[in-house]
Amino acid sequence: MKKLFVAAVAIAMIAIGGTAMAVDTATVTVTATVSPTCRFNSSTAALAFGVLPVPAADTSASASLSFWCTTGATYTITDDDGLDETGVDANRMRSTGPGPAQFMPYSFTYAPAGGTGLGPAVPITLNIAGNVLAASYASLPGDVYQDTVTLTINP
Repeated sequence: MKKLFVAAVAIAMIAIGGTAMAVDTATVTVTATVSPTCRFNSSTAALAFGVLPVPAADTSASASLSFWCTTGATYTITDDDGLDETGVDANRMRSTGPGPAQFMPYSFTYAPAGGTGLGPAVPITLNIAGNVLAASYASLPGDVYQDTVTLTINP
């Protein structure tokens, strides 16, 4: 009888131990990534010098764009100096009429060129300025002059 009791206890221990060994746990890692993003609220702006005065005089123009960047995203803004530039920060407008191409130099600046975003609810204004010097157009023929500058914002 004592052997039977010991055997029953041993079987019970194995059964309980077998159940305890069947319990296991696992963990699930949950992740998400917010990519640093920057977007212009409008894809176009016009830096219009208008009809330049005669006699020639230095003429300024301004424009603005707004953009946003994800909160904490550090951004930089660059430009391509336009379609007819002759080098870094050497912007030129090109004549649009018939005949040989004529070019009118102009300055092109903007601010801020870098910073940190505060999210889409807090847009940032990009102030754009340009200047045409009297000497750069005093001897040019009458025509429409234009250029396209592409701005790029990188988070």
